[in-house]
Amino acid sequence: MLLRSLLRMSYRKIMASSSSSFFFFLLSLLSFFSFICSLPDVKTTTITIPLSRFKNNPSPDPLHKLTHLVSASLTRAKHIKNPPESHPTKTPLFPRSYGGYSIPLSFGTPPQTIPFIMDTGSDLVWFPCTHRYICKNCTFPNQNLTTDPIFIPKASSTAKIVGCRNPKCGWIHDPDAQSRCMDCDPNSSNCTQICPPYAIVYGSGSTAGLLLSETLDFPEIKIPNFVVGCSLFSSRQPSGIAGFGRGSPSLPSQLGLKRFSYCLVSHRFDDTTESTSLNLYGGSYSGDHKTKGLSYTPFLKNPATGRHAFSVYYYIGLRKITVGGKRVKIPYHYLAMGSDGNGGAIIDSGSTFTFMEKRVFDLVAREFENQVSHYSRASDVETITGLRPCFNVSDEKTLSLPELVFHFKGGAKMALPLPNYYSIFSADGVVCLTIVTDGVIPDTDVSGGPSIILGNYQQQNFYVEYDLENDRLGFREQIC
Repeated sequence: MLLRSLLRMSYRKIMASSSSSFFFFLLSLLSFFSFICSLPDVKTTTITIPLSRFKNNPSPDPLHKLTHLVSASLTRAKHIKNPPESHPTKTPLFPRSYGGYSIPLSFGTPPQTIPFIMDTGSDLVWFPCTHRYICKNCTFPNQNLTTDPIFIPKASSTAKIVGCRNPKCGWIHDPDAQSRCMDCDPNSSNCTQICPPYAIVYGSGSTAGLLLSETLDFPEIKIPNFVVGCSLFSSRQPSGIAGFGRGSPSLPSQLGLKRFSYCLVSHRFDDTTESTSLNLYGGSYSGDHKTKGLSYTPFLKNPATGRHAFSVYYYIGLRKITVGGKRVKIPYHYLAMGSDGNGGAIIDSGSTFTFMEKRVFDLVAREFENQVSHYSRASDVETITGLRPCFNVSDEKTLSLPELVFHFKGGAKMALPLPNYYSIFSADGVVCLTIVTDGVIPDTDVSGGPSIILGNYQQQNFYVEYDLENDRLGFREQIC
């Protein structure tokens, strides 16, 4: 009952302040910045930076942790399937947290190093900014996540606010908003001449602030005039986010990357210092080069032109799912994208557990239930966590469960290691399928949008390559 109460409480919506007073607050805080200069093109190179898990340890109780992650994955799925429209200040805020992976990035002159959640499901790069930065509801059970460094623009000689006449202002604002900005009389005292504030909603929280032009500092190269969000306010989102999606403001787009790749170390949901590398490849990579040992599947285009977030996601063609070598009888139109842009499968580093639309999940779960008769069901854990099926394995010395395989367009197959889809979370020896669906948590309608969201838990110990030049995803199983 305690877990259920906490779960219900976590889904309460946060009431946003009025847009006029909110924007005035943002503008007044950053009025001391100078007006932006024009931005030159960015040159890129091959860069390697450490990649470590984002801090997320809500409770020492394994079932409490699991319930927290199930809720967070469903909320993230709800956001991805129903992304904010063109006026983000009117979008409801959903205060959640999720287990992700972070990278350190350095901005400014001299450089200030900030941790960022690596997120392939969004495109803006932003950090907590100024001494007046506020993070609401950022204290989590048994852990305070408000101690991450904050970027101080006054301490950097290269920080400039992006101006409203800069074309890059249009990366996050619709043409009407930018045209109103450009109609402003520069001689008027009421004309701020800065790009309007942004407000972004994530599945785990929200953030708002102003765009800066700043130097991104890698050990190998400095990237001047990188557009980054200076967030003055966040809700349940205390660390910055590095958007790796397909939009113009994303890190891969601004750096002109040909590809990027990572290999995610196994989740322990603690504050381990263990890490692997995120690899960024620039202009030296070209042509139809394939990395040895990788299976490739093409990225797909979403036919919906009116939903900006859909164009940011990395869609892949999931053709079938097999359990224990047996094909799950899923109608093809359950997996394919429709003409309205809903449906289809995406890969998302910002989601923890993979999400499956209920009509798909029920078929997959039923196949597991049919094939596993040698273990008893742990229905009490299923009721608490929202995961199913769960099995009691306390008296077992070895674990035997059917193999789960995703089959993609082009013949690529992702055969998941058992720990990537069935994990022990209870001291009593209970294993659960770590895939979530809608309808198991109150107030989490996740209709519309992608049918399948391949989360980072299922990507553990896989080398994953985003080949942007050839528009395809490559992967292979690998101990990270």
